[in-house]
Amino acid sequence: MSSASLAVAHRTHPDSARIAALSAAIALNLAVLVIASRPITPAQLALIQQPAAVQQVRLITAPPALPPPPPIELKPLPHPPALPQAHPVALPLGPPLVTPTAQGSLAAPPHSEPTLVPGHAIPGPAVPAPVEASLAYRSAPLHFPAVALRQRMHGAVLLRVLVDESGKPLQVLVEHGSGHALLDRSACDQVLAGWRFQPAMVDGRAVRAWARVPVNFNLRE
Repeated sequence: MSSASLAVAHRTHPDSARIAALSAAIALNLAVLVIASRPITPAQLALIQQPAAVQQVRLITAPPALPPPPPIELKPLPHPPALPQAHPVALPLGPPLVTPTAQGSLAAPPHSEPTLVPGHAIPGPAVPAPVEASLAYRSAPLHFPAVALRQRMHGAVLLRVLVDESGKPLQVLVEHGSGHALLDRSACDQVLAGWRFQPAMVDGRAVRAWARVPVNFNLRE
């Protein structure tokens, strides 16, 4: 068999799918070309040439300047009225005192009242300090307390007594106790209430004096 006969016998037929694809591509390109070559209408051209609206910026003008405030006028404050000052008025003195004498009536010098200065007292006569003395008794009644007697209390109390110019006790202090508060208190009360002394004498006159006074509470058998 010759080679020519083999070539004719084996020739292939065109593929229908490939042909359809090529045809579709050609048709699509033609359509695009037709659309692109169409003339543009005036309405389309106006839409293309019309620019987009741009928002305009509006400048705000400054407000007009306010007029300056009027100047403030300061007025001086009125002075308070001056208070009237009191002036001392000399009062007429009364008629002079008259002191009768053997030769007649003589006018005594004007009498002036003493003036008291605030915060200063008029000094009075100085009171002498009490002296220490041993005083005699005028009256010395002593009663044994009933409670102390029932409880068999006894002892001696040494008192320090302030006696005035008349011999009366003014103040009583316990200098040495008996060991029983009941007896000490009873001694102070009885001496202050009922005891009397001879006053102390200095330069012939009675004066206040401190004296030591023993008081004994003894149980009698």
